[in-house]
Amino acid sequence: MNRCDKMEITQTAKENKEKILPNQKTSLEETDPELLEIMDNFIFDETQQHNTLTYRTTTLITLAALITNQSQQLYMKILEGAIDNGIKPIEIKEVLYQTIPYAGLSKVYDFIDLTNQVLDEKGVDVPLPGQSTTNRNNRKEKGYQIQTQYFGKENIDAMKENALKNQEHLYDFLESYCFGDFYTRTGLDDKDREIITFSIIASLRGCENQLRGHTGGNLSVGNTKEDLISAVTVLLPYNGFPRTLNALAIINEICDAQ
Repeated sequence: MNRCDKMEITQTAKENKEKILPNQKTSLEETDPELLEIMDNFIFDETQQHNTLTYRTTTLITLAALITNQSQQLYMKILEGAIDNGIKPIEIKEVLYQTIPYAGLSKVYDFIDLTNQVLDEKGVDVPLPGQSTTNRNNRKEKGYQIQTQYFGKENIDAMKENALKNQEHLYDFLESYCFGDFYTRTGLDDKDREIITFSIIASLRGCENQLRGHTGGNLSVGNTKEDLISAVTVLLPYNGFPRTLNALAIINEICDAQ
């Protein structure tokens, strides 16, 4: 194909890109224009045709996936657009915090500084108002309540009872740290946190068992199979086909068994 027959960026892609990344330029326009055409059409047109999530939810799960994938430059671009389009700083910070127990602090730490830099440039003062609702005395109890709400009391109790000797503390940490410290925070609701968590795990490698659990967790808090399919669709450009198809298989497995 010669350049006179080149693929053009669709009008829909141009409009969606301008909304999501307002007034942002990239060096790819000069260095890799053919790749940019392919990716712009795919990200901002084709995948969006199969996305039923709101702009807000789409943005939050995209930020979570970019953190998980350690994609700093793309994260910064999406983040700036998110703030310009009215996504609340509290919501952005809670995405960061929610990612920590799943992707690990080592993957999130640098993104905290990057986010604070962008917030400062946008005139947002940090620290933001606190969102914690638990303390050292009740975090374990509150975490257990959320676990049983999402995944069922029988399942959670069986998991703890079947823990091997000298491994019980890991399930205590899951209860008090992951769910007690993070899921109990305000700023995001249950549906937000579960679809964000699903997106994080789907962006990791080798975590299919955990993805099964959180597919069920999403259904229990009111997210639908269609929501999850939309999530893996819009994250496909960032996660690639192998992880996307693995996630899709699990969505079909768990949702169709309900």
